[in-house]
Amino acid sequence: MVSMTALLAGPAYSFEGKSVAASDCSYGGKIKSIVATDEHTVTFSMCSPDPAFEAKAAFVSFGIEPSEHIEKDGPKKALLDKPIGTGPFKLDAWNRGDSIVMSRNDNYWGDKPSYKTLVIRWNQSGAGRLNELRAGTADIVANLSPEDFDGVKNDPDLQFLPLASPNTLYLGMVNTVKPFDDVKVRQAIAMGVDRQRIVENFFPEGSEVASHFTPCSLPNGCSGEDWYKFDPAAAKKLLAEAGYPDGFKTKIYYRDVFRTYLPEPSAVAVEFQTQLKQNLGIDVEVTPMESGEFISRANSGSLDGFYLLGWGADYPHITNFLDYHFASTNKQFGKPFAEIYDVLNKAGTIADVKTVEPLYTEANNSIKNLVPTIPIAHGAAAFGARATLKNASLRPFGAPRLQDMVPDKDSLVFMQSAEPISLYCADETDGESLYACTPIIEALLDYAKDSGAIVPSLAKSCEANGDSTVWTCHLREGVKFTDGSDFDANDVVVSWAAGIDAANAAHVGNTGSFDYFSSLWGSLMNVKK
Repeated sequence: MVSMTALLAGPAYSFEGKSVAASDCSYGGKIKSIVATDEHTVTFSMCSPDPAFEAKAAFVSFGIEPSEHIEKDGPKKALLDKPIGTGPFKLDAWNRGDSIVMSRNDNYWGDKPSYKTLVIRWNQSGAGRLNELRAGTADIVANLSPEDFDGVKNDPDLQFLPLASPNTLYLGMVNTVKPFDDVKVRQAIAMGVDRQRIVENFFPEGSEVASHFTPCSLPNGCSGEDWYKFDPAAAKKLLAEAGYPDGFKTKIYYRDVFRTYLPEPSAVAVEFQTQLKQNLGIDVEVTPMESGEFISRANSGSLDGFYLLGWGADYPHITNFLDYHFASTNKQFGKPFAEIYDVLNKAGTIADVKTVEPLYTEANNSIKNLVPTIPIAHGAAAFGARATLKNASLRPFGAPRLQDMVPDKDSLVFMQSAEPISLYCADETDGESLYACTPIIEALLDYAKDSGAIVPSLAKSCEANGDSTVWTCHLREGVKFTDGSDFDANDVVVSWAAGIDAANAAHVGNTGSFDYFSSLWGSLMNVKK
């Protein structure tokens, strides 16, 4: 819950600072309290050192909205399509099933966009997106199909925009569902899938077979043993030892949405179906599912078979991959493994890359031995843009900065792979929602245009004490939300409290799971037991 903790009186103004806190640190999370220590200062006190605080706090899911808006509309589940931010654009209309229209925020505190109207549209077909780009009805499109890479590169009317963001496709299983509750079954499947064939047949040049869950471009991502080699004979023997010499029947779920880590969802699902039958005798029913339902059921661990999902880096740190997926609070693979999350909890308190390496080696080896999921590939990906679109580029972390691009007209149309699930990204994890939130909602910090460096945003800086247990963020002054209200420290506290505090009246969201808050910050505060 949010409480008033301070009364700072001045000759003509007083500020009542709000706060949110856990009763103590026994709840298992990283954050002990968040306090508005004055109008433009917020202090985060941690239960344990968190050297990755800045990298995580820059993520759009921790974006700031007006405290009055959160307190009024949050409890009524009315935040999902009413984002109010400080960003370069404001929402004009969400035409369900068709488009989202935004207009330029002329009171924006930063560099204002050169154009007035931003339109976000979607098309699940890679060919459909490219057709719109070629026709000029879209200025930039996400996720080119691999077979279109050369065509875009060779078209003088278009730009090829490679995406350097690390990502992972994985084959998910839920270990509370038979027969995936048997580690021998999971290990057999890990050895019985020819991942090289999948990468060669379905992924573009530059993609890699995953040696670890985290891509090697992130420090310590590939410490520890490499993943299992393809060995169908050993896999078949192990499956027989588990009691399934002739395989079993199950399903493979997926959402038919083109992703950086999964360029051809239906074709890849059929490929898994074929391989599992040929190599292990497992009969798999291919089962597509609507995007929102799929994400909700995957995150809650309620899919009773295989599923295809993946992850693109939100911020430049290994915790973004491992802490999110293997935290004690994450149910997507069933019952979390203490052998993994206990080590990750220790590792997350250590900043030095060499010092922490043995812990990530231990965590990665446990992921290999326990096989909560199977890492498949790290995909190469690219966007396409009209040649006339100036300043078109993609940053390695975070959504594209559409506000920096300069079209040859007074509007820009961005076409992505699917409709957002909602525009309250504190409680969303799908890339399409995060893309659409980014022009409107800003976090305390941000990611640089051309690297993983952390740069100021609504906070001019966030400074740690000596052991990274207290982070003090100094807020930018003079910023206004698009509803005209002033931005201050209470907006930060209330926005974060709605996500991190399970007892908060505004802790409603879309699914109510607030996965990024619970996973990246260890747990939610004040959860009823």
